[in-house]
Amino acid sequence: MATSVSNSEDNAADDGKARAALRRIFDAAIESAAAGPALLDNLPDKPEGRCVVVGAGKASAAMAAALDTAWADVDLSGVVSTRYGHAVPAGRIAIIEAGHPVPDAASEEAGRKVLAAVSDLSSDDLVIALISGGGSACLALPIEPLSLAQKQHITNQLLASGATIREMNIVRTHLSRLKGGKLAAAANPARVVTLMISDVPGDNPASIASGPTVPSDSTPADAIAVIDRFGIDV
Repeated sequence: MATSVSNSEDNAADDGKARAALRRIFDAAIESAAAGPALLDNLPDKPEGRCVVVGAGKASAAMAAALDTAWADVDLSGVVSTRYGHAVPAGRIAIIEAGHPVPDAASEEAGRKVLAAVSDLSSDDLVIALISGGGSACLALPIEPLSLAQKQHITNQLLASGATIREMNIVRTHLSRLKGGKLAAAANPARVVTLMISDVPGDNPASIASGPTVPSDSTPADAIAVIDRFGIDV
């Protein structure tokens, strides 16, 4: 009996050590992928002129807060849009909370403010785009003459259709004034550096938040094909 009790105690101790080790490994993995530390490890050189920070996605506010603190000596401003409940103070960078997974009026307002923020820049200025999952909905500026209500209608159908995230983003890209690299084009001639946290299989930059600073690898015909394949009412 004494041996049995001793073995039980040894096993319990071993289980405790294993659990503690696994917990340390898990916490280290989470910490290494946290938005703030990940961003600080990948910052570009500081600009000679202004730095305008824009962005969208569930991690964008945390990224913005880390950047604002790290670059306290830079002439920095900007606006990023995140999902409701994910905002954190980011100093000189305004944070807008918006709809997800369906864009809302706040998403559209964020789109207008982001577009305005990158207008009238010079080649000495730097735009840092902070992009993460959820950005497609948090930052929505429908291409004219499409209305927000129409884009919401299409998005709701896509979400219920069984389409992959890539297929959904193909359609959203071609219905947007910002996605598919259009935000980067609007920032010309400023230099644009994009820092992304991926939530898509394969980590294709064009698929993360529908790639507002990445040229689209799809065509309008591809978008129409998705609409036809899934019977989306437009």
